[in-house]
Amino acid sequence: MSVHCDIVSAEEQIYSGLVELVVAAGEMGDLGIAPGHAPLMTKLNPGPVRVIKQGGEEEVFYVSGGYMEVQPSLVTVLADSAERAHDVDEAAALEAKKEAERELANQSGDFDYSRAASQLAEASARLRVIQRMRNKH
Repeated sequence: MSVHCDIVSAEEQIYSGLVELVVAAGEMGDLGIAPGHAPLMTKLNPGPVRVIKQGGEEEVFYVSGGYMEVQPSLVTVLADSAERAHDVDEAAALEAKKEAERELANQSGDFDYSRAASQLAEASARLRVIQRMRNKH
């Protein structure tokens, strides 16, 4: 059995195809969506979205947040931004993480804690996606 999955961002459609399983970082924890799953709508945290295609091949994507809608025959990931895991820039993610950590450590008068924390979470999620790809290979 399979379900159709679309992963889209404001810029483009990044994936469309039949899958056996979709795993994403939901607001309340990881979600595994298989064919026949009950309908739902949930907010996504920054992190990996894994799709297991028909035949068992896995593909990993990074999403910076967004929403996932599940219908009986369709899973739609509406991402703020999305990219294939192998396209994630590790050097940029490491630099963004270091910058966010510096901002959190050196809070000044016009410091925006929520922005710095959000940047740290996003950079850390990008690095987790890269690590997952390394562990897979």
